Amino acid sequence: MSKSHEVEYCNLELRFDRRLIRNFIKTLIQEGYSLYWNESDQQFIVSIRTGRKLVKLRFQRIGERYKIVGNYSFKDEKLAELMEKMIGDTRGHAVVKRFKDRQILIENIMFGEIIRMVEISGVEHKVLFQKEPVVTVEEMMQAFRSRRPDERIPVLRLELDYELATLHDAIQEGDREAVERCKERLMEFRHEMLLLEM
Repeated sequence: MSKSHEVEYCNLELRFDRRLIRNFIKTLIQEGYSLYWNESDQQFIVSIRTGRKLVKLRFQRIGERYKIVGNYSFKDEKLAELMEKMIGDTRGHAVVKRFKDRQILIENIMFGEIIRMVEISGVEHKVLFQKEPVVTVEEMMQAFRSRRPDERIPVLRLELDYELATLHDAIQEGDREAVERCKERLMEFRHEMLLLEM
């Protein structure tokens, strides 16, 4: 079997500004890639020639920022390195699958860091690395169930922050149903916070 390897990027969740796309294009040109790009009100597409293959990276516009969308597969090692640098620079989330000979290495990345690495060889799979959570699942569940103010308020603040971020994304994407759901949850959290702080 050939020694060539392929890298596949799935479930990408990277958000960034226009400057990062410009820097990415500049780096690709410096590395000698043949490419072109086009832009519309909804998206920015960068088409990169790698050998006989054309790879199209799609960046969806969300307000003044962008989000990369889709799944991508590269056999070009340098392009894979640049993609991984972008994941790290944006502190993004992704599932990276590396196919080499008869093995698959799967990396789960959250906030730009590998949190889990699994190697699959045929029917066997083994966990090579798993980042231990700072807080155990049991501790989180206990804090979520707790009604004691000193335990519940910090968790409630985290829930509020997360819901506000979700609301912001829903507004940017124009998803009215998601906006209404977020507003309802925020009202519930507000009511609970008022009761706890009494």
